[in-house]
Amino acid sequence: MPATIAQVTADGVTPEISRPSAEKLISGDPVFTTWNIEDADGLYAGIWQSTPGKWRVRYDEWEYFSLTAGKSIITPDGGTPITLTTGDSYIIRPGFTGTWEVVEETVKDYVIRL
Repeated sequence: MPATIAQVTADGVTPEISRPSAEKLISGDPVFTTWNIEDADGLYAGIWQSTPGKWRVRYDEWEYFSLTAGKSIITPDGGTPITLTTGDSYIIRPGFTGTWEVVEETVKDYVIRL
């Protein structure tokens, strides 16, 4: 495959395993698995997976994502909850604050720009 194109797959990529920090955790014990496929010039792209739980989020970056599996609920501070299911795609802009709750194990493809 040419160096100017990369397939979005976890195959051959060592995943990073993490959890939300204690001060952000609201409920559960979510475990994040991230396969970061692209990391260049402030652009990140890959696959993210999380087990159920709820935590606070704050975005200082721009993110596009598409859920490939599962169910999550994003709730903006002071706003209406948004239920995300397989096939949904969204853009989160810098300045978003609220909560992310994984109801059913969730997998998403993502592109983040700092």
